[in-house]
Amino acid sequence: MDSRRKFIGAMATGLASTLASSTGVLGANERVRIGVIGAGQRGSELVHQALACPNVEIAAFADVFAKRLEDARIRVPTAAAYRDHRRLLDDPSIDAVIIATPQHLHCEHFVDSLDAGKHIYQEKTLALTLDQAKRMRAAYRQALKAVVQIGHQACSSGQMSDAANFFATGHVGKITAIRMHWYRNTPHGKAQWARPVYPDMTPDNIAWNSFLGDAPRRDFDPYRFINWRFFEEYSGGNVYENLSHQLAFWYRALDLQIPQAATMTGGLYLWKDGRDVPDTMSVSFQQPEQMLIGWDSGLGNSQLGIAEDVLGSDGAISRTTAGIRYIPQKVNRPDGVELAGKVASFPTAHMRDFVDCIRTGKEPNCPFELGYRVSIACRMALESFHQGRTVRWDPRTETIA
Repeated sequence: MDSRRKFIGAMATGLASTLASSTGVLGANERVRIGVIGAGQRGSELVHQALACPNVEIAAFADVFAKRLEDARIRVPTAAAYRDHRRLLDDPSIDAVIIATPQHLHCEHFVDSLDAGKHIYQEKTLALTLDQAKRMRAAYRQALKAVVQIGHQACSSGQMSDAANFFATGHVGKITAIRMHWYRNTPHGKAQWARPVYPDMTPDNIAWNSFLGDAPRRDFDPYRFINWRFFEEYSGGNVYENLSHQLAFWYRALDLQIPQAATMTGGLYLWKDGRDVPDTMSVSFQQPEQMLIGWDSGLGNSQLGIAEDVLGSDGAISRTTAGIRYIPQKVNRPDGVELAGKVASFPTAHMRDFVDCIRTGKEPNCPFELGYRVSIACRMALESFHQGRTVRWDPRTETIA
């Protein structure tokens, strides 16, 4: 508990410890040349964020789909384009990479990038499986030069600073529970994340075996390629898409560790479109900090929206898309007043933090170890769902039992 208080206090005063970089630190005025592995929708969004940072150049793109490379070259005509990400990594003038590929490919691209001596912005969730997470950790620990930022962008938001300030006052008290939910709805026949198959999605234009990576061998299927989020061989579904984001925020704010136990129930109740990841679910994590975290989600009704509530004996912190605020528990703080967050957020803050860390060697706002803990929690939830029982984390053997 004392260590967590010290961690929160350091965040609130801006004195969080930094990592001295042994090599690879660029000067403040040196250009950072970035390669992008995965030039799809999310990769394109991250390109815009990177180009909004001072003295940053997009040097190259790599993608298994030829059309995406064509579109990327239109956006950045001076950039090189490769079907094989290893050719991008062979360029010694590239300082860093953005990895925005499907989740089952994160491990391969991450390890290859570290082996090539690159700094990494790794889009969430860190790893699809526990084995991949461990392989990525081993590679990261060997690559002492690398700055790694995991793409849980709320860790660089003004709300994170506000949360740290709320905790630093001591007016939240003993936290025993965090309740979170994420609900959305879409028109009939237009599922969340559904993408159409176009005529140019052919074996000639898509490097199918490269897309499969370590996943089971399958005949070419453009529907699985473009809608990879629907299939557990490539994706953790909504657990990895959105629980991971909400969990990362509070794991960062409270310095929480891997759960002791996880339970997930739910199923595929609404979208009978060939997917095999659930669309309706409830997750419970038992934390070693004597705290229970609950999350529920669905893709068929948006009434409840997206929200998180941290419940302490002396007050609550409520976070929604509209903002963050502190609400006192009058039974213990009769004179307490509600406080609203005040720190502004900027869409490019997380990417700017990554670039700044390359130049300074300090630890990024969402470092590897945070992404590692979040990815294991998400994996535990899915293992519970698949096995139909509560699963537990064994910290001695680092296994899910």
